[in-house]
Amino acid sequence: MTTAVIVDAVRTPSGKGKPGGQLSGIHPAALLSQVLSALVTRTGIDPGLVDDVIGGCVGQAGEQALNIARSAVLGAGFPEHVPATTVDRQCGSSQQAAHFAAQGVIAGAYDVVIACGVESMSRVPMGTATLGADANGPAVAARYPEGLVNQGISAELLASRWKLDRDTLDEYSARSHARAAATAAAGGFDAEILPIEVDGVARTTDETVRASTTAAGLAGLRPSFRDEALGARFPEIEWRITPGNSSPLTDGAAAVLIMSEEKAAALGLRPRARFHTFAVTGSDPMLMLDGVIPATRRALDRSGLRIDDLDAYEVNEAFAPVPLLWQREFGADPERLNPRGGAIALGHPLGASGARLLTTLLNHLEATGGRYGLQTMCEGAGMSNATIIERL
Repeated sequence: MTTAVIVDAVRTPSGKGKPGGQLSGIHPAALLSQVLSALVTRTGIDPGLVDDVIGGCVGQAGEQALNIARSAVLGAGFPEHVPATTVDRQCGSSQQAAHFAAQGVIAGAYDVVIACGVESMSRVPMGTATLGADANGPAVAARYPEGLVNQGISAELLASRWKLDRDTLDEYSARSHARAAATAAAGGFDAEILPIEVDGVARTTDETVRASTTAAGLAGLRPSFRDEALGARFPEIEWRITPGNSSPLTDGAAAVLIMSEEKAAALGLRPRARFHTFAVTGSDPMLMLDGVIPATRRALDRSGLRIDDLDAYEVNEAFAPVPLLWQREFGADPERLNPRGGAIALGHPLGASGARLLTTLLNHLEATGGRYGLQTMCEGAGMSNATIIERL
């Protein structure tokens, strides 16, 4: 069977996803173009050899509409014959793009393909794409007559049902910032971050990381999603989710160059890792965020590996309860869980997050000599992807 390998991966630094954030002055298509161009420059590959570019983006409206991946390809100066498509699996969009890309290589449909993602939450705020309309339709409403809830309420439900108290959530979140800050200070992100020039200044660091964050400081933040009606509907909720133990609104982009092992050899390129196992699953759209558990279980079952065989796990920190309940479910080593910090510190640029996690995971395995790494993330409407890679 053809092996799909990762030749390179790169990401932008995070930008606060609001006006004034360090990447907010850049059109999202241009932001993604810079990342695509960097892959070509770093590897020396002829962009005309790329069979397809598969990009993830959640807010496909306004400046991110009309297949932003194609706009980015053209903006990057790739030959016009290089196609592109944009996919939406909510927060897992670019992780799904990587799945599609690698699976296409394995199937023999591609020799060289780029998986990527972008989100400018400062320029295309969450919810813009719905235009204020009902995106679910009457059949979904009939199936869930009491109504579905937003992800913040889902996070509250998970915190309550898994008995994760406020101190535990805040302590975990402070640790995320501490790990990210320590990695940055040691130069651990240097190989993966592409400097982005804004107004003549090169942006090279993640704007969302706060090295001074402490659990005591986070304890003073007020709940983000308190709602009397939903509190009456779900009396177990104790309103523990705050801006401090949630991922921030974020701008960013990331991309991964994927090809067959044979093609890499023919081009004289060194594969850095191979795709080992893929999994994707749906889950309860009310709880929404616990899909990382069945997705991980499916990936482990398919891989023949045990959790202890994995050297690192990137579990997206959309909200602190997600990695904490995942860790508890699998009895996972907390030192291997998001060892460079996670989305609470590094940001969560929705459609770009999957490719960002993959980039960070790859670099961590290389820096530590680890062999296997897992990434998984919860997704809107109750879904989750899981990916296992093997460092080469």
